[in-house]
Amino acid sequence: MEEKIWHNRLILLLLLTAAVYLFLKVIAPLTAPVLIAMLFVTIFGPLLQKLQRHFHVHRQIGAVFLLTFFCAILGLLIWILFSWIVGSLPNWIDGLDSLEQGLSQMIHAICGSVGKNIGIDSVYLEKTILASIRDGFDYFQKQFLPGMLSQSLTYARAAAVFGGFLLTFLIATVLLAKDYDDIMNRLLDREDCHLFLEIICGIIRYLATYVKAQLIIMNLIGILAAVVLSLCGIQNGILWGLLAGILDAFPFIGTGVVLVPLGIQQLFYGHYGRAAACLLLYVSCIVIRETLEPRLIGKRVGVSPIAILLSLYAGIRLFGVWGIIEGPLGFVIIHQTYLSICRRLPQKN
Repeated sequence: MEEKIWHNRLILLLLLTAAVYLFLKVIAPLTAPVLIAMLFVTIFGPLLQKLQRHFHVHRQIGAVFLLTFFCAILGLLIWILFSWIVGSLPNWIDGLDSLEQGLSQMIHAICGSVGKNIGIDSVYLEKTILASIRDGFDYFQKQFLPGMLSQSLTYARAAAVFGGFLLTFLIATVLLAKDYDDIMNRLLDREDCHLFLEIICGIIRYLATYVKAQLIIMNLIGILAAVVLSLCGIQNGILWGLLAGILDAFPFIGTGVVLVPLGIQQLFYGHYGRAAACLLLYVSCIVIRETLEPRLIGKRVGVSPIAILLSLYAGIRLFGVWGIIEGPLGFVIIHQTYLSICRRLPQKN
């Protein structure tokens, strides 16, 4: 019975899919700090080896140094962005009035033109649209912002959970950096673990390559956006650019979340040159990503784009927002496991 299952490709694929779903739904959330620590040690393993070989720095000390360095950079960025958001919040709220006026003038011109062409009462159309816009601004100012600022207890709980996650990740990284080679050598000595190691190494290798590529592209786009926006004279252009670079690494978000609204805002304010610069910058960021990503990642997995798209959709339906990451990750796990098992099966004549 077991042999028939292994040789039936369809049943094998269904069993793998069920196992991966169980892993992502139940096991991965409970072991996420350790899994991410394994990914971190794998990515920076060569660097830790060089530090040990050339500077006689033990791997665990090198891991602590790298983690401290990255945490300091991340904390600095979060502090800068938080200070910027809190400091700019009053200006944003004050700017809503001028933005509302600009929208009103544009809608007045559009409704007047549409009303003349299709015979609709332009005054009624304009009042209806403006009433909806004013309701939206009032909700944002009187309910959304106060409600967001009053959720201090929720934020404190989230911070505590994140602190526990980070502490577990740090400890797991140090322990794995110390014993990583010993663990791998022991597993290699056992023949029944070779298939498992092949699958795990293939998945981690792909994830490591993907993360490295995203970091390179994110830094390049962030620096480019910060330089262009600051040279254009846009207020807080450097911070907007860095934020665009960070968001560009997330699927379905990208730099458009920052650059498109920023360009529309500059258009309403009458800064047509700045609006055009935001549009050109947005197009340039897309071109950079589409050009560099295939070269940096390559065809390591050999998966078609439509398969990744379907995995994204399935992941969102199954896991919610986190499915943006878990969907493609689950597909890579299934794909790599299936290929590894099929390579070990005897071929039919």
